[in-house]
Amino acid sequence: MSNFFRSMGRSSRPKKSPTLPGMPFEAAQAQMLANATGGHNVGLNGKALYMCNPFVRSALIKGSFKTIVALPKYVDPKEWVAVNLFDFFNNLNQFYGVVTEFCTIQNNPTMSAGIGLDYTWIDQNRKQVKLPAPQYIDYVMTWVGGLLSDEATFPTKASREFPQTFLTTAKHVYKQLLRVFAHIYHAQFPYLVHLCCEGHFNSLFAHFIAFGAEFDLFNFKEFKGPQGAPYPGVCDLIEKWIEMGILDEAVLK
Repeated sequence: MSNFFRSMGRSSRPKKSPTLPGMPFEAAQAQMLANATGGHNVGLNGKALYMCNPFVRSALIKGSFKTIVALPKYVDPKEWVAVNLFDFFNNLNQFYGVVTEFCTIQNNPTMSAGIGLDYTWIDQNRKQVKLPAPQYIDYVMTWVGGLLSDEATFPTKASREFPQTFLTTAKHVYKQLLRVFAHIYHAQFPYLVHLCCEGHFNSLFAHFIAFGAEFDLFNFKEFKGPQGAPYPGVCDLIEKWIEMGILDEAVLK
């Protein structure tokens, strides 16, 4: 194990829950924006707000993400996956901290990611249970944060190697973070628009998808599910970004 993690700041430990106490925005105005969009993240044309112009085009990075996600020379692929998952987790955690005030049991009684699609959590008895979105996301962030802090799973010391199960664990982490992204787009996107954060969030999500496709963490067909079944709304966004040249067509394979 090299010093790559330490040079990238991976030695710091993620926190359990997302909080940004100094974030300057007015809750009443944000709520008014959500109400103005019908409370369901829908634009005037009937499309999801994140699929409407100018929001679908809003980004910090222009062009393809292929170069950004490419494995640097002399870097172990597992290290590259680990350090990127660490960054994705922390960045997503901060974005969720921005909207967590509005992600309530009353507003989001299920972990929804599309019309008719609710994710379920596997409890200690291996049963699938429906949870309110804030509880589901708290479970995800707590679980992922614990894994990232576990030296046996995400080693940072030169004397430790990655376990043989690392890539399987990485796929599970990626899958759960993807669900959090999908829910925020589906249910919380108007608040990001109110904060003028949609460009930042779009760029983070596009980077996340491009990276997942590059390192076999993301499977579009598996994520979208069988034809005719309810599917995550962000699948439409991914396909739109491919059409726009933001994401590579290989993402769909």
